[in-house]
Amino acid sequence: MSTGVPLTLPVTVIGGYLGAGKTTLINHLLRTASGMRLAVLVNEFGALSIDEDLIEAEQDDIISIAGGCICCSFGDDLSAALMDICAFKPPPDHILIEASGVAIPAAIDTSLTVLPGVQSNGIVVLVDAETVKTAFEDIYIGDTVQRQLAEADLLIVNKIDLIEGPERTSLEHWLTQKAPQARQVPARHAKVPLDAILGGVPRKRPADVADHAVTLFDSFVFRPKAGTDAVLLAQALASQMYGVIRAKGFICNQDGRYTLLQVVGSRWQLAAVPEGNAPHSDCAIICIGLRGRLDKNGLMRLYS
Repeated sequence: MSTGVPLTLPVTVIGGYLGAGKTTLINHLLRTASGMRLAVLVNEFGALSIDEDLIEAEQDDIISIAGGCICCSFGDDLSAALMDICAFKPPPDHILIEASGVAIPAAIDTSLTVLPGVQSNGIVVLVDAETVKTAFEDIYIGDTVQRQLAEADLLIVNKIDLIEGPERTSLEHWLTQKAPQARQVPARHAKVPLDAILGGVPRKRPADVADHAVTLFDSFVFRPKAGTDAVLLAQALASQMYGVIRAKGFICNQDGRYTLLQVVGSRWQLAAVPEGNAPHSDCAIICIGLRGRLDKNGLMRLYS
């Protein structure tokens, strides 16, 4: 008699360069799961799992998420984490793997072929509509961006509202040239239909994939003093003076509340954290930059 449980669990790999909106997409999918049990595996590049704090968890349990979804970190052993998830009773309906911003998602996707109980549902890559062309041509990070585009099955063109109509048309044509195998879905704040991600993505890309070295990038975590001026700190991190490409973390305010800080290049954003939704880790900022260009000493002196 059939149990109704699939023999294999579908796995979708979500990638994209730093700051493209991967975690925003994950949160959107969890909010719109509509009864579907999603299992999310995250592995943020760096020493502090900030992205786990952003996942909308129930109470203080970072693993349990409203609606029966779960979220956990796979660290250095993705295979073991996938096997653990497959053993859950009841099992999830779909597994999402959020690759780090400097990862090549196809390397993760290829590893699924040798694991029992799971099958690839495709690679989704987010791109920042405003900066992807510049990043593609960058002497340091261009190779990473180029490979992410070339290996995508679905491209989510995020932050589409930041560019005007003619620019959008030009970007669509440019992406078609750079990633002809991928379907494009424009998005604001990474909001796309659930079916676009989980419904199965047509695969037209080559199967051969090589590993990508993460040694091009470096990360640094520092803990600002309580009461640090969040605006001044955000402006400093976005000033390019410290070699910061991406920064994310929480600041402790004097009144005991928290502020979420995010920096992508020269753009920064601050948001008040609602009461009762305090971060699970200490107030800290994780900064990512190019190896040799990230000024760790300067960051250490910055409001610490």
